[in-house]
Amino acid sequence: MHKLLLSLLSTLYLNGLELKIASYNVENLFDMQRNGTEYDDYIPQKHNWTRTIFQKKLLNISEVICDVNADIIGLQEIENRNTVKKLQQALRKVGCNYKYFAITNKKRSATQVALLSKIPIVTTKEIEVNRKLHYRPILESKFMIEGKALYIYVNHWTSKHSPESRRVISAKVLARRLKMLKESTDYILLGDFNSNYNEYLHLKKEHNDTHGLVGINHILKTVMEGGQLVHKKEIQQSKRFLHYNLWLELPSFQRWSHNFYGLKQGLDAIILPKSMFDAKGINYLNNSFQVFKPKYLFHKKGYIYRWQYRKKRHLGEGYSDHLPIVATFSTTPYRFDRGGFTMRYGTIAQLYKADNLPTPLFLKDVKVILKTKHHAIIKQRKKGRAIFVYGAEGLEEGIAYDIVVEKVKNYHGLHEIVGFRIEHQYKKENIEAYYFNEALNFDNRALENEVVKSLEGLYNSNRLEIGEHTYPIYFKNRASRPKDGSYLKLKKVQIGYYNGLQLVVWE
Repeated sequence: MHKLLLSLLSTLYLNGLELKIASYNVENLFDMQRNGTEYDDYIPQKHNWTRTIFQKKLLNISEVICDVNADIIGLQEIENRNTVKKLQQALRKVGCNYKYFAITNKKRSATQVALLSKIPIVTTKEIEVNRKLHYRPILESKFMIEGKALYIYVNHWTSKHSPESRRVISAKVLARRLKMLKESTDYILLGDFNSNYNEYLHLKKEHNDTHGLVGINHILKTVMEGGQLVHKKEIQQSKRFLHYNLWLELPSFQRWSHNFYGLKQGLDAIILPKSMFDAKGINYLNNSFQVFKPKYLFHKKGYIYRWQYRKKRHLGEGYSDHLPIVATFSTTPYRFDRGGFTMRYGTIAQLYKADNLPTPLFLKDVKVILKTKHHAIIKQRKKGRAIFVYGAEGLEEGIAYDIVVEKVKNYHGLHEIVGFRIEHQYKKENIEAYYFNEALNFDNRALENEVVKSLEGLYNSNRLEIGEHTYPIYFKNRASRPKDGSYLKLKKVQIGYYNGLQLVVWE
């Protein structure tokens, strides 16, 4: 027995203590007390918001939290202290004991941010963002993990319907507080930031009142000065105030926790400083970040099974309009090689040989030879194959990158990358030599996704006549499609494929 105990202690020591930490926007968890700040839909005894329905919602949210099984979970859209206590009671009924909690107390605010924990909370602090306006405060909670301090900051920034300047204010307040900590302090930023990991690339014109400045990216420094996102190796090597957004751990097509009528976004996030990668104290467990998405959290049609409210009536079913996110941390030193994808080095030509990748493929030094607003075409070698990238956020025309391709797709015959991550960015270079400059031959399938410069010809009935040959042509912007008989001078054209090779004009 003594030897067995020594063996167990040795295993614990070698593996270190592991902590699972999560974040979950529970979507308007109000209690049955009338305080005057409730949303109209949640006024007690109206719209079928009854004690029975409230208990049903508590039970549903408790089921999710219990299944996530985090040691610490940050929560958003909790009405008040009483609601947290009711949630604790509901969790105990389903077999999960979160003994400790913390919550903000912003007056005249309909909802608060909170935190449930199985570990004792040493101190809590409410960081006021704006005393006069209805900005939600940020909740700071301190824990002691094997003698090392760990701070967790729960956020719920203002809605994406509001201008970016409001989220910038929250980011500045948070950044100011973080810079007061010692440089080696371990901390975790989590919550609903109402911002994508690459928000700076998609900031809508009507919300851009900051001249492109974005809270989550430029204030929290999740992008470098050159405009590329901060990756793990960069944050580990840097001495500057930088943060790494864990959404970058996942393939790009999986980076979402909220689905609004088909618009998938990663509004929730877990964001880390360099101290979580320094092999001291508490460290992030590489590639442990994930979205919690069991089948019961989805409709049959694939949408998130949010709390159901129809025709001004609560139906007593559903969960939240957000999915929980979770990551694991350890007291063992951070390792790049622990977990994650098995990866092999390869070429673009290999991506044309299979519709599914058994393992991710590392493509070194690919050049972006065409970039539209959302998509791109890349090429490795001057005489090599080119390929289309669907959802090419972060790529810039004329720049070379090392990328990891995680998913490919065949769309009506067109081969395209639909999931990738950037590993390294090179300097801008001349890409003229990477354009296709030979005679067009649409019997040659290998021309798919090549980019041709300076084409001229006569347009008639969706075809372009060049000399003795005519080629099918498609205009992505239908409003720019010319009239029959027009003579066209096209600056840059993709050779696409849709049940056959065709010229594709993007501009």
